Amino acid sequence: MSDLGDQLWNTTVGDDDFAGPGERYRATVLEQYKLCVEMADRVSARRNATNTYFLSINSVLAAVLVTVAGGRLAGTSVWVLAAGLVILLAQCAAWFVIVRSYRLLNSAKYAVIGAFEERLPAFAYSRAEWGELGEGRDWRRYLPLTHIEQWVPAIFAAAYVTGFVALIS
Repeated sequence: MSDLGDQLWNTTVGDDDFAGPGERYRATVLEQYKLCVEMADRVSARRNATNTYFLSINSVLAAVLVTVAGGRLAGTSVWVLAAGLVILLAQCAAWFVIVRSYRLLNSAKYAVIGAFEERLPAFAYSRAEWGELGEGRDWRRYLPLTHIEQWVPAIFAAAYVTGFVALIS
């Protein structure tokens, strides 16, 4: 059994601990599997909501800054502009870290789901679906959303730095 399998399965509990010839045990394993899949889906939904929030905030901020920068910021102190830049970059860094955290959390959840599938009749996700997608290795076949998500905060940060340099030049 793999290290994850060793960590996942309680070896002191087996078919004999449940009434009937393994029926209740298998039903319990299936329910725990369903719960893990649901929780992974919820993490994905939270990640999506977080990305929507940060993307909306940054889109509005970028639009406002471009509109206001039409001449009103020309006489503003470099220190005030630098302070604003630091705030924007910190917010982009937080966004990047949150996206990375969700990605790592979901990776762990799907590894656990794969270990659960070792005890189920089918490897629906860990081998079949993920295998059909090439396990995310070939971007022409399937590009995992997290690969795109992690670049968006960096693109906004680069745009903010470029705008700052343009304003102080």
